[in-house]
Amino acid sequence: MYLRHRLIPAAQHRYERGAEQTRSAHHGRLPGRRQPAVYALEGSIAVTGALVQWLRDNIGLIQSADEINTLAESVPDNGGCYIVPAFSGLFAPYWRPDARGIIAGLTSYVTKGHLARAALESTAWQVRDVVLAMAIESGVDITTLKVDGGMTRASC
Repeated sequence: MYLRHRLIPAAQHRYERGAEQTRSAHHGRLPGRRQPAVYALEGSIAVTGALVQWLRDNIGLIQSADEINTLAESVPDNGGCYIVPAFSGLFAPYWRPDARGIIAGLTSYVTKGHLARAALESTAWQVRDVVLAMAIESGVDITTLKVDGGMTRASC
């Protein structure tokens, strides 16, 4: 997530593992650059699209990743179901490598649609936590969020 030129409020997040790494040297500045300093805050979230893949490959909830949208849109809310996809721990802002995933709020009312919606909402909740932590730590209101990656196709 990036805050550019004197902390003008803007942020970016990638919903993919293996995002480009920035090389840093000389107190965070790239060698040879004579432009004003650019400050960055980055918040890593370990599991986003991998949760959709898990629902497809391990649980059989959907046949293809694109079906998650249609299924999630078939219900008005998550039915009280929440997913914490901590398959490899929780990253920012909690930094808990020992955390494990949970599905909470299961009742006989919860359907496949509610599970799909809870899966997509889990990414939104994780991003909210990271953006809130950034705003608190930096003292800057983040007014723009730029996203990319496969999860941006989700419409819920």
